[in-house]
Amino acid sequence: KPKLLLADEPTGNLHSKQGEMIMEVLRELHADGMTIIQVTHNDKFAAYGERIVQLEDGMIRSTL
Repeated sequence: KPKLLLADEPTGNLHSKQGEMIMEVLRELHADGMTIIQVTHNDKFAAYGERIVQLEDGMIRSTL
């Protein structure tokens, strides 16, 4: 039972419905206590997170 999952574009090459399925799995894992760090360009899927850190040109642009 790992405590941390690093996910680099986990929905990048999927159809939108498949992406939503993956995000629901990540949500369930988080509800069970796992910390998940996801990198994505998809604002919809980023919104699943509790904390969003936006990067621009290698610098932190904002933290939501």
